[in-house]
Amino acid sequence: MSDDLIVEERGRVLVLTMNRPDAKNAMSLAMAHQIAAALDTLDSRPDLSVAVITGAGGTFCAGMDLKGFARGERPIVEGRGFAGLVKEPPAKPLIAAVEGYALAGGFEIVLSCDLIVAADNAKFGLPEVKRGLCAAAGGLLRLQHRIPYHLAMDLVLTGRMWPAREAAEVHLVNRLTSPGSALEEALKLADEIAANAPLALAASKQVLSRSSDWSQDEAFDRQEEYTTPVRNSADAKEGAKAFIEKRAPNWSGT
Repeated sequence: MSDDLIVEERGRVLVLTMNRPDAKNAMSLAMAHQIAAALDTLDSRPDLSVAVITGAGGTFCAGMDLKGFARGERPIVEGRGFAGLVKEPPAKPLIAAVEGYALAGGFEIVLSCDLIVAADNAKFGLPEVKRGLCAAAGGLLRLQHRIPYHLAMDLVLTGRMWPAREAAEVHLVNRLTSPGSALEEALKLADEIAANAPLALAASKQVLSRSSDWSQDEAFDRQEEYTTPVRNSADAKEGAKAFIEKRAPNWSGT
């Protein structure tokens, strides 16, 4: 991999750092493919439980690389969508650690994540309408389900900047930090999550994220696709045994 994306392993946590600071970490096609590959690694390895995505140089991501777009390049990965992420996020939990700006596609990456940690001076925004475009990388599809409808409409139609403090007030942001501390706080959150059983984490995420359109009659049956393998797993047996023996469990991810 090139240095456009830095991938690090910290125990059971995979850290992805978008590393184009001179371009405000604007998303290139190469970076999108690297993110997709890293997320495939996350989902395929039982020794990894959760990922954190962040940006280098004090900015999360300014969106699509418009210079690349002008050349006819679109940072889309087949099956995964923009940034190798927004159409098909990983099965395992993903945390955004946001410093500076998360704009346009950068905000849509954040909306693809399961948890959001942001510096209290960070700013979000979907300014696509100011450029003759639409927030079609998940912004129009996800935002109104995460915050009140009329606030989502305000942000989309004006394209204005939205301070992280205001996002935290409506619970879009899980944890606010002082500037420069978003990654540190996100890693603390990731470690807290990674202490739990990896199969149970992934299955719980899938039920939570997919069940919003399940009918009441089918919901309990449909969740069994995700929860039954967890109940029959080695980790479920290990969790019970560790509880009885009053020790920390040793998860195998199987």
